[in-house]
Amino acid sequence: MKKFFILSTIAVLMLFPTNQFAQSKKKKSKKEEAATPPAEKKPESAIKEYSKVITKDAISDDGLFTVHKVDKKYYFEIPNKYLNKDMLLVSRLSKLPSNLGGGYVNAGSETNEQLIVWQRFQDKILIKSKSYNAVANDTLPISLSVKSNNYEPTLFAFDIVAFSKDSANTVIDVTKFYSTDVKAISGISAEMRETYKVKGLDDTRSFINKIKSFPMNIEVIQDMTYNASKPSMLEESESISIQMNQSMVLLPEVPMKPRLADPRVGWFTVSQYDYGSNELKSDLKTYIRRWRLEPKDPEAYARGELVEPIKPIVYYLDPATPEKLRKYIKQGIEEWQKPFETAGFKNAIIAKDAPTKEEDPDFSPEDVRYSVIRYVASTTRNAVGPSVSDPRTGEIIESDVIWYHNHLRSYRNRYLLETGAANPKARTLQTSDEEMGEMMRMVIAHEVGHALGFPHNMGASSSYDCESYRNGTFTQENGIAASIMDYARYNYIAQPGDQNIRFIRKMGAYDHYALNWGYRVIPNAKSSQDEKATLDKWILDKSGNPIYKFGKQSSAFDPSSQTEDIGNNSMKASTYGMKNLEYVANHLSEWTSNVTNDYGDLDELYKELLDVWSRYVGHVVTNVGGVYENIKNPNQAGNVYEVVPKAKQIEAMNWLQANAFASPTWIVNVNTLKNTNFAGYTETFRNVQVRHLNNLLSLGRIGRLMDNEILGADTYKALDLFKDTRKGIWKETNTAVNVTIYRRNLQRAYIDRMAFLMTEEIKPTDRSIIYYNVSQSDLRALVRGELNVLKKSLTAAKVLGVNTETKYHYEDCIKRIDLILNPIK
Repeated sequence: MKKFFILSTIAVLMLFPTNQFAQSKKKKSKKEEAATPPAEKKPESAIKEYSKVITKDAISDDGLFTVHKVDKKYYFEIPNKYLNKDMLLVSRLSKLPSNLGGGYVNAGSETNEQLIVWQRFQDKILIKSKSYNAVANDTLPISLSVKSNNYEPTLFAFDIVAFSKDSANTVIDVTKFYSTDVKAISGISAEMRETYKVKGLDDTRSFINKIKSFPMNIEVIQDMTYNASKPSMLEESESISIQMNQSMVLLPEVPMKPRLADPRVGWFTVSQYDYGSNELKSDLKTYIRRWRLEPKDPEAYARGELVEPIKPIVYYLDPATPEKLRKYIKQGIEEWQKPFETAGFKNAIIAKDAPTKEEDPDFSPEDVRYSVIRYVASTTRNAVGPSVSDPRTGEIIESDVIWYHNHLRSYRNRYLLETGAANPKARTLQTSDEEMGEMMRMVIAHEVGHALGFPHNMGASSSYDCESYRNGTFTQENGIAASIMDYARYNYIAQPGDQNIRFIRKMGAYDHYALNWGYRVIPNAKSSQDEKATLDKWILDKSGNPIYKFGKQSSAFDPSSQTEDIGNNSMKASTYGMKNLEYVANHLSEWTSNVTNDYGDLDELYKELLDVWSRYVGHVVTNVGGVYENIKNPNQAGNVYEVVPKAKQIEAMNWLQANAFASPTWIVNVNTLKNTNFAGYTETFRNVQVRHLNNLLSLGRIGRLMDNEILGADTYKALDLFKDTRKGIWKETNTAVNVTIYRRNLQRAYIDRMAFLMTEEIKPTDRSIIYYNVSQSDLRALVRGELNVLKKSLTAAKVLGVNTETKYHYEDCIKRIDLILNPIK
């Protein structure tokens, strides 16, 4: 009965419409309804189906990563197997405005190199900049601390936008990374941003030019324009436009066994701190940069037979290379075959023409598998030999030697100026193809040397006696330096009448020695440490012989390691050089404008002649306050640093007074100037002289000479420098001699330099300039004393029988000295 009642009640209720029951509830107010938030929409996932991102309109390029271009966006499709793999990211300037970086930055200059890994974090892909500066074996407990205290920065974070259909690849949008101002890959350094007042990147004028993928690398070309108040050129544009080349290179899965560096043999290097060392501190390990060369037949190699490498070093010639230069470039590359034979390898380095499109349609100079000698149509006068190397081991992966077309003109000009007196073949603007080819051959050999791992060896030319450069047999056999890696370009010592002279540089004994040291495989050596005793013995076997000395380019204080010099005595070499230069100056019109009926070449060469004159002077200046650096280990006799003997420093000072600071005779060639300049004759030479006077009285040089006081009486000291400079610059004050305009300019420059030394605020923390406290040193006491002596001499000299210009000059100089010693407050 109950059951029937309940069912009946339910049936009746179902007859009424539901809205009647709703109306029976309390109605909400409009205010309450407005306060009720709308239901949230479920966010659409950022990760989309592959086909919705990489559409049928995509332009795809397969390689290390597949690169897709969809409309204006670029995507990387990254195989997951390459996540967490070591790669190298190299940033280079490929195009840049004139004078960017003060003219010391060229197209092809590297702006950054960093080891990176691509990592997945949740729904993102990160680029992490990975450092090998601090390492420890993963099996050691300290490796945990190394990782914790060297946490790598994230360069960029990308949202994952899709996965491939088989989920083996991850797709990210890289458009923003390559088209915005990411400092880590920028070509505009912090210093440039300050110098040129860079406000930021102009997004409307910046874009990705192209991205190309190859089996082992990806190349990106960016066009970037920055808003800048003071650009390096076209200031009214308020813009700096550069083109960057970003290279991303996959590093070898199995790292090469590295070779420990030794500063006694010159190599480019990579360094890292090994916290797993048994030393009581982190152990700095430095490895040389070299190609991986392994003999095809290790047993034959071990027996001393010449063996081909498994993978030779191959350089391809740029198809743009002029036909008449090709053979010389190939010869320059293969100049290194003989040194490689010294190291036990035959056919280790090979030059080839680039394949045609028909022969290999996939060949590209941008492909990291190919090293190329690039021939660039540019007004830049330079050549460079950069390389890409593995920061973990120093293994060179690839290199492109860059030759800029106008560099030929530089070599023609210097050939004429430096050898024209003794070398009739150089006395022309139309240098023969054979002569130019030989020069180019040796320049290419020099740049390939860089690409093989060698830095400049500025000590190689000082191993030959100056008189040897006048000996035809010696120069033909040995060239003009013991290494092609020196900046010894021409034999400027040989004199007119010397016979059978070689004027152009060539490979030397040091090149064979250093290449053998770095590339010869040492049998049974399983680790870098196992090689150390053998490598040390090779050095000791050659120690004491100057032709095997390595001289660092950075040794600005060492007169035996100077750039652009030759011979073991700067004064003698520069004297010979000046004699030749005088001959050239007197015949320059005859060899140029008289032939061409145009003054353009005469003007260009005369300006460069002044540069050559200045170089010869600079070589002598380095002897004053000079210190010889002979890099050696404690098991070798003698000291690392030896002060240049006093007699030699005095010889240098006398040479400078007689040649650099005297009134010019032949160097200011009036006949040339009257046809090339309407004014500025005296200013041009004043500028050159003052440069060397200021260098002579530089803070670093004075500091080294002050140090000499502790060495005893028979050394050249700072006081000697000041006295000898004053006596030479002001020798006219001792007699009734009129002072020429050149000397008046130089004497006023002397006072200005003394004022700088006396009053300028010097930052004692600037280690690149000085290494002592200026205000608490003897420096200003010496300057004050010399100025007081000079003032007395001037006071006496102005009443002697001199002309009006000289008298006014002396009176002016006295006033200037008074203002230094007693400044107006």
